[in-house]
Amino acid sequence: MTKHVFVIGLDDFHLRQLEGVRHAGDYVFHGLLPYGMVVHPESYPIDEMIERGTSEIEASGVRPDAVIGHWDFPTTALRVVFRDALGLPGPSLEGILIAEHKYWSRLRQARVIPENIPEFQALDPFDPDAADRVELDFPFWIKPNIGFSSMMVYRVDGPEDLERALAGLRAGIGLFGEPFDRFTCRANLPSDIPTDIDAWHCTLEKPIDGWQCTLEGFVRHGRTTVYGVVDSIRGGGIGSSFSRYEFPSQLPESVQERMFDITRRAVPSMDLDDTPFNIEYFWDEDTDRIWLLEVNTRISKSHSPLFMDVAGASHHEVAIDLALGRRPSFPRWEGPHRVAIKFMLRHFEDAVVTRVPTDDEIGSLEREFPGTRIQVEVEEGMRLSEMRGQEVYSYEVAVIFMGGQSHDELMDRYQALLERLPLEFHDVESG
Repeated sequence: MTKHVFVIGLDDFHLRQLEGVRHAGDYVFHGLLPYGMVVHPESYPIDEMIERGTSEIEASGVRPDAVIGHWDFPTTALRVVFRDALGLPGPSLEGILIAEHKYWSRLRQARVIPENIPEFQALDPFDPDAADRVELDFPFWIKPNIGFSSMMVYRVDGPEDLERALAGLRAGIGLFGEPFDRFTCRANLPSDIPTDIDAWHCTLEKPIDGWQCTLEGFVRHGRTTVYGVVDSIRGGGIGSSFSRYEFPSQLPESVQERMFDITRRAVPSMDLDDTPFNIEYFWDEDTDRIWLLEVNTRISKSHSPLFMDVAGASHHEVAIDLALGRRPSFPRWEGPHRVAIKFMLRHFEDAVVTRVPTDDEIGSLEREFPGTRIQVEVEEGMRLSEMRGQEVYSYEVAVIFMGGQSHDELMDRYQALLERLPLEFHDVESG
């Protein structure tokens, strides 16, 4: 029987990922809410988004069998609202909000894995005495309680950095603070959650470091399962931005097993159930200590092509199965490649884009480098500092996926491709 799967913020790239899952012929995929309304809009009018999404479902003429989404907040919460209205299975809104909120999630993690999280505290950036209320010694990171992709995340090494970070947070934190408030009004949060420390606050954390990776998994009926580990490689700039994701991980199996055990304790502690997730860790090789960075209540869209290359299907399959009330059976390791890497090409200074490759040039490069998919994120004439959804310390200008037989092979092919990629900039002074 055909299943109607509604996908929040669906675009052509992710439709291709969805069409590669097992039994894709049994599904009809429907976009729910326009891409531009969900991904990097100027604001998130939650009530309007819910009303529009409800109208789109009614106008479709079919009853959804599942509602899924692979974008960050507020998509993670919106899918719960739509599912609840339709009586479909999925996580509770309360669990999603606890996991998404950096301070609330740390409080819950501190109960079950205190040895795996850094020192942390909450801070109100609008407090005139905020700088005096910092309890952590320099250095530390300061992050909005709700956010993604390192947006408004600052490393603070001294008082000047702190003032700069607080100013940036005060200017931008409302982008997520206001929509998060709209969801908390709909939730019945447990008594141990300090709702006075809301999404207009931030969290300070002591730096953690080491070999970084992300575990992709799901929890269903209280049972937590991990099905893949992806290495996250950083490099360049003070912010140490992501440069690539590598799958499968090269971490020692014993370390991965320890991370699995921590995950089985951490994920349920945040009241999460019946949802995919990804959870980020550091392994400090010198001390052999494992640190939990954060939990996301969705699949990582960045990892979808990696699973297609190595496992033979996107892990959108996991999100679909859970949303349909089924236990996933993933992965099957049927992909054409042994190794897959997502490269994030970054520019570390503000600049104007003076040249981008044409569609024909991209197609030619993809044929010259088999197993490669190129996504250019900028347009000619664009100023990088005006891009939305970027982190503080760099600008992501292109994404390149590659599949092959070894990590070394892909690194060599990537460098050769960069020499041929016609992407040019004219650096300008910021301010």
